[in-house]
Order: sequence, then C-alpha cells, then structure tokens
Amino acid sequence: MKKRVLFVAFLVGHLTFAFAQQTEPDIETITDSTFVQTEDEFLLFEEVSDLDPQRAALLSAIVPGLGQMYNKQYWKIPVIYVGLATFAHFINYNNNLYHAFRNASISNSNGLANPFSDVASTQTTLVRNRDNFRRSRDFLIILGSVFYILNIVDAHVSAHLEEFNVNDDLAITIEPSIKSTVANGQAIGASLVLKF
Repeated sequence: MKKRVLFVAFLVGHLTFAFAQQTEPDIETITDSTFVQTEDEFLLFEEVSDLDPQRAALLSAIVPGLGQMYNKQYWKIPVIYVGLATFAHFINYNNNLYHAFRNASISNSNGLANPFSDVASTQTTLVRNRDNFRRSRDFLIILGSVFYILNIVDAHVSAHLEEFNVNDDLAITIEPSIKSTVANGQAIGASLVLKF
C-alpha cells in the first residue's frame, strides 16, 4: 500500500513538474497563422470616409439641401428646392381657394351674394368645393412633409454610402436577348445582367 501511495505521489509530482516547465507561447508564434489580418480590414468608418452621416442629416434638417452640399452632391440641391417650391405653390393655391369657398359658403348661408355664384350656385356645391380644396391642401402638406423628410434621409444615406468601396467591375446592365420558345420560334427581349 505504501508503494502505491509513493508511486501516485511520485507520478503527481512528475506531472506537476512537467506542466510547470511549459512556458507561455510567444505572441509572435500566434500571429504566424492563417488568421493574420491586414490593417485594411481594421479600417474604421472615419478612415474610409470623412463624412459624418448624423451631421449630414442635421444639416439637411436645418436647411434643406445643406446636407447634400456637405456630401458634395450639388446636383440634388436644385431638385430639392424645385420640389419644395412646387409643394409650397400648390399648398398656397389650395389654401386660397379653400378660404374663398369657405367665405362664399358663409355669405351664401347668410343670404348675401357670393363671388362664385356663376360656378357654384347652391350651398351644397360651395361646401363640397370648400371640402375638396381643404382636403387637397392637407394632403399636399403631408406630401411636402414626406418630401422634406426624404431630403434628410437622402443626406444621411448618401453620407453612409461613402464608406463602401465600389469596384468598377460591378455593374448592372440591360442587354438585348433572343430566347427560344416552345413552338420552335424565337422571342426578342431584354435581360438584366449583373456582372461581378
């Protein structure tokens, strides 16, 4: 029994000594593997693009088109201002007609003459026109607000897209194609081709 205890103690001592002699592997030996990464893979967004998406969105929210100017997409600025001016014009037009028909409806209900007597002679016609112009005005206000929000989203997304490196070999093209049909005929058409 003593021999077994001494043998186990000797074996445990030897194993402990053997594990104690192992040293930590050097860092240089670890980097010599297939998982070595280059510095290009560690590039942060700021290193790829000098544009800040939040700043571009904030600039477009303050002044429409300023975020596009920050992104150096100057051609979008006239599109934004023409769109906003168009919405403003038609909102104003519908608002003026809404107020005119509302006043005419009030005048007609009080027995006074209205300026639209040749176009809308009855009270229901005046009320219907008033409601139509109010509805159109409100709908155009909603569409104008969506257009304004799209201006902000466009500036934000365009600043984010500067991060991506676009390869010139990547392309989408439309090419003519001729396909065989079931009845041994041929159909002429166009195909969308994505090249990597």
